[in-house]
Amino acid sequence: MMNRFMMLLGLVIWCFVIELGFGVNGLKVPFRPKDLLPILPKELTTWPNLHSAVDLLPSFVGSIGPNSGSIEWKGACFYGNEARFEFKNSVQTDVNDHDEEEEEDKKKKKSLGGGVIYLETSAAHSWTCMDLYVFATPYRVTWDYYFSAREHTLEIDSWEESAELEYVKQHGISVFLMPSGMLGTLMSLIDVLPLFSNSAWGQKSNIAFLQKHMGASFERRAKPWVATINPDDVHSGDFLALSKIRGRWGGFETLEKWVTGAFAGHTAVCLKDEDGKLWVGESGHENEKGEEIIVVIPWEEWWELTLKDNSNPHVALLPLHPELRAKFNVTAAWAYAWSMSGKPYGYHNMIFSWIDTIADNYPPPLDTHLVISAMSMWTRVQPSYAANMWNEALNKRLGTEDLDLYEIIAETEKRGMTFDHLLTIPEQDEWVYSDGKSTTCVAFILEMYKEAGILGPLSSSIQIRDAYMLKIFESNHTRLPNWCNNGDKQLPFCQILGEYRMEFPHYNTIEPYAKMNENCPSLPPTYERPVSC
Repeated sequence: MMNRFMMLLGLVIWCFVIELGFGVNGLKVPFRPKDLLPILPKELTTWPNLHSAVDLLPSFVGSIGPNSGSIEWKGACFYGNEARFEFKNSVQTDVNDHDEEEEEDKKKKKSLGGGVIYLETSAAHSWTCMDLYVFATPYRVTWDYYFSAREHTLEIDSWEESAELEYVKQHGISVFLMPSGMLGTLMSLIDVLPLFSNSAWGQKSNIAFLQKHMGASFERRAKPWVATINPDDVHSGDFLALSKIRGRWGGFETLEKWVTGAFAGHTAVCLKDEDGKLWVGESGHENEKGEEIIVVIPWEEWWELTLKDNSNPHVALLPLHPELRAKFNVTAAWAYAWSMSGKPYGYHNMIFSWIDTIADNYPPPLDTHLVISAMSMWTRVQPSYAANMWNEALNKRLGTEDLDLYEIIAETEKRGMTFDHLLTIPEQDEWVYSDGKSTTCVAFILEMYKEAGILGPLSSSIQIRDAYMLKIFESNHTRLPNWCNNGDKQLPFCQILGEYRMEFPHYNTIEPYAKMNENCPSLPPTYERPVSC
């Protein structure tokens, strides 16, 4: 085993030398290090950092339509690529008596005709590589791979419906490249799976991802990692920020953080009743049926569940500023919390709180083309899921009702509006969905703050990152409770759980303003935002 390892190591080093030493002279090597990834030991494939979980995302290279000519680009394997698209004539089929209904449907589709994608590949960087592509419209997603230098064809026998035909006439077919090629994509898949593993390996993978793509530090704290909390020092309106770094929710939060720029993945809020008993309000609490709902539960119950959570949660308490605490209308806050209790988590506006701009909220290679393709795929596979996640919200933005995704696209076209613009329309506080008002974990808290009289008409597009940047929290660390942070004076808030020091860039720095963050970019790794966007 060791001999084989050393042989492969030497082979890879040789390939690097050949590539670096002779690449400028045009010598084509038989293979490159990335081509060997699937047969190399894990320790070696991670050492050169040749692949990443981000490489699983297709990269948009262009759209090809009947009137748009051809497009050219550099691929992962083939450095010369050119693609074009042509319609093909409709084809009539005979109808058999034994299956007339099915054949009639086929005949209807065939009558719309189809098309052919011509993709010419050239200048492969090695003899063993290949490129993997995804081709998509809002009505279909298909893929193909190429490992020889020639003109390839991909036939579309028939359009799903006339609306797809019209879409292709207007916008063409989106072409996506898997940036790591076939083998690199497989290795990236292997690399991303640990993010969701409830193990030390999974935790290490999540930490490495956030360090690489967001610049997170993950400084280890001194023990004890669990604070001994005195509920008397916690007040109504105090904000709870949570971050999970392993298991199913750890992996999900890691990707969510990367997309949105937030250094926390979940939030909750503290409330005290007339007897001084401490409670927690939370949107996204998992009930016994596995449903994500809004709850108001006693602090002791919430804290016990948090300590038992095997996703290694880190929790910070962000106390409100004393001046705002004095203005906080506890009665109004409780009334709002009870009015929302039992309602489902705000899936309707989860996506739209993240997308504020046409192009500057998508971490590369993510973009609008990929989003609409993903929506299309999920609509085909899980129509009820799609309806819950975006159809109703898109209808709200159009002022329509009960349109499905494809009807929404058609309506958008009819109005002369682009779909990427539709995605940027901010959520409105007054919108009520079929299952009630829709609030994500942070939207639930900010709506409570509005009801309690400490926030004005902020946008409902605010995310977790935007919330902890609001200048509404305690600014004097000497007023923090004695049990805060285990003597760590570096933090301006109270970390009450976790082995790593939590960090919230630009914490408590932005004065709230109307329509806040309705047009803010959020691109990694810095996630810089203009003033008053």
